[in-house]
Amino acid sequence: MNTYRDLFRAPEFTPFFATAALQVAATTVRGLALAVLVYVGTGSPLLAALSMSGPSVAQVVAAVFLLSAADRLPPRAATAGMALFFALTTAVMAVPGVPLWAVFVLLLANGLVAAVGGGVRYGLLTRILPTEGYLLGRSVLNMATGAFQILGFALGGVLVTTLSPRGALVASAALFVAATLASLGLTRRAPRAAGRPSVAETWRTNARLWSLPARRYLFVALWVPNGLIVGCESLFVPYDVRRASLLFAFAAFGMLIGDTVAGRFLPKRWRERLGAPLRLLLAGPYLIFALHPGFAVASVAVALSAVGYASSLLLQEQLIAVTPEDVHGQALGLHSAGMLAMQGIGAALAGAIAQQTSPAVAMTLLALASVAVTVWLAPGLRDAARAVRPSPPRREPALEPDTHA
Repeated sequence: MNTYRDLFRAPEFTPFFATAALQVAATTVRGLALAVLVYVGTGSPLLAALSMSGPSVAQVVAAVFLLSAADRLPPRAATAGMALFFALTTAVMAVPGVPLWAVFVLLLANGLVAAVGGGVRYGLLTRILPTEGYLLGRSVLNMATGAFQILGFALGGVLVTTLSPRGALVASAALFVAATLASLGLTRRAPRAAGRPSVAETWRTNARLWSLPARRYLFVALWVPNGLIVGCESLFVPYDVRRASLLFAFAAFGMLIGDTVAGRFLPKRWRERLGAPLRLLLAGPYLIFALHPGFAVASVAVALSAVGYASSLLLQEQLIAVTPEDVHGQALGLHSAGMLAMQGIGAALAGAIAQQTSPAVAMTLLALASVAVTVWLAPGLRDAARAVRPSPPRREPALEPDTHA
């Protein structure tokens, strides 16, 4: 499976793609609307950043207690049910008079559900596509994320300006309903793993995933540099409230370019070499914010930085190669939950620093931290790449079933 035509000829990939793309657009419109609503209402960069990315911190809770569900829920029903849940909670947020604390409670609930949903979605992708098609399929999903974020921010900007932030939230809820309908095109499948989801099983499998040093380095590299830069992006509204949607669109455009090149055109030998340079590219352009650049320079820096998000795609390929098939769903869910949680932590950290200094200073400091983490991880990731290269991953002993779950 080497071409986009082959990919979309695969049974079920089209409804899978449509579901994921619509959810990205819906989440993007909702995030922008809430950030503007909160910032205009409170004047707080911290609360504005948390309204957009902070609920992702809830993914930590899901990663610790709930992720065993990713391999133990029927994927079609879980995908449709989660999209419908997002639609209902977003509609409630749009109701006038809903207090701010209630909005954040709903967003935290969305974060918990989204963590399990990430594991279900990406685990299902490994069942829809053959192993050799995963990288191309994942790159297309990332490209869709970039493209539909651009559309979402453009649509969100128009709706916020012409209607209101609450009107944009209603539109977001409608997009989540469309995602629910698209997911009905998936085939009914039994769960990947037997047994009931449980906290104990989540802990046992997480311990199994964390036991291999190569996976530990891959998880940290997938979580931390990315999360710190998303923290920078969470400050676009306080940095330039009038043109924040355009900055978000430039970021999505850069991500689209990076994922297109990495997923379709990079040969394997180059994919192994470009991970660290791409992570440095992710952080480096934000150092220009130390000079408080105008919109033109800022937009170029943001787009260039976002090309570096392609490093995550290359790391996922390695993670799949060193993970047993029976826990692919939870491994990818742990990657997704940890990444989104770190994005929420990055947003909270960025907002807290900006509250005491300025958005530009906060962006610069988080970019420096991302560079430092990338340099620190480099030796361990070289070892992880060597662990992937020789042959199929070593067979790990199966764990005894948890009879107390």
